[in-house]
Amino acid sequence: MRRVFLLLLILLSIGVVNAFPLGYDNYKLIDAIPKGNIVDDRVYEDKVIRIEFDDFTGKYPQFTLRNISNTPLTILWDLCAFVDSTGRSQGVIRSNIPFLDRGKPVPPTLVIPRAFISEVMVPLDSIDYDGGWIVNNSIPKEAEQTLTIVLTVEQGGKQTTYMFTFESVMASRGVLVEGGTFTMGDTWGGGDSDERPTHKVTFTYDFYIGKYEVTFDEYDVFCEATSRDKPSDEGWGRGARPVINVSWWDAIAYCNWLSEKEKLPKAYDSDGNLLDKDGRITIDPSKVVGYRLPTEAEWEYAAKGGNKSEGYKYSGSDNVSDVAWYSSNSGSKTQEVGKKAPNELGLYDMSGNVWEWCSDWYGSYSSSAQTNPYNSTAGSYRVRRGGSWINSATFTRVAFRLYVSPSCTVYNLGFRICRTVP
Repeated sequence: MRRVFLLLLILLSIGVVNAFPLGYDNYKLIDAIPKGNIVDDRVYEDKVIRIEFDDFTGKYPQFTLRNISNTPLTILWDLCAFVDSTGRSQGVIRSNIPFLDRGKPVPPTLVIPRAFISEVMVPLDSIDYDGGWIVNNSIPKEAEQTLTIVLTVEQGGKQTTYMFTFESVMASRGVLVEGGTFTMGDTWGGGDSDERPTHKVTFTYDFYIGKYEVTFDEYDVFCEATSRDKPSDEGWGRGARPVINVSWWDAIAYCNWLSEKEKLPKAYDSDGNLLDKDGRITIDPSKVVGYRLPTEAEWEYAAKGGNKSEGYKYSGSDNVSDVAWYSSNSGSKTQEVGKKAPNELGLYDMSGNVWEWCSDWYGSYSSSAQTNPYNSTAGSYRVRRGGSWINSATFTRVAFRLYVSPSCTVYNLGFRICRTVP
């Protein structure tokens, strides 16, 4: 319930045109934590609103509500609920209710006319106690998950139920890249020798690629779930900044963990080979079902805008500052994902911020046309793409290539995830 308000507040905070507050019949949501961006601000008969938010890293949601009517308004906590994307319903409890009273009815809250109330909503199944409240927040930490809050109020003897649905649009959310043909390599001239010869590449399949680079928030959940040490953030902060100091092996372990979480076949074996849906080694990315790193060709195709490409030198613009954090504007550190302009497909930070691991071994180009390419020939280095906060603009060009040992961890190298459309 409190979360309903919270989310509502969130909506408010984002509000139509990112404006607060958001009004509903007899009350207004004045403020909310966490913050987010309204994806669709239309209000339907059941008051469904799509809200975009990143990982919620606080203890629990908070909201501020104001009774804007002339009569008292009662919040009926026992008729409020959270419903997650699996359809599982949880009751709610106010955070100031003693832990020992968790299973008892929650007294309603009376809000007098024109009064404000600040409240915390806690889903019942998300509470532990160890000398104090420990709340495992229920806001989805995965892409395309939803949370519906059922808010029931009573006024003048009449009960009204509102339903608010919020959609989680996480950093790992996939953007669809439709198959097609493009010219891979330096088509502008002046690039390095390993960007040539240019050659035609055709994809016979569609794939999803991360809208953003994987963030510390997302990667830290993986570390906690697998008892791994969390990588250093170099003192710059974690949250929505891209994860750094992760090796190629760390990146594919994250991909396999994400696949297992979603009950998908793993994309990699213990030697780093790609696997098909039956667990057999394959060199055809179209046969891989689970989450994985993009191939080098997939990465460049997506960075260039896929079948919507406008031919930019950087990912989304010919003006590097529009789309990239690099040596001249980064402040000598990573920046939160998604703060620069996206490219033609809606992908962020494919130029700059951090280098990104690709699946392939590094190798020389051939002039021959290729279909669904993936360099599986073992070597000493894996491909990394995109440039970073510490590099000059040259390194952030979409055709620029670099390589590094798969065991390397460094403060300007991260990754984004990819998945073949089934």
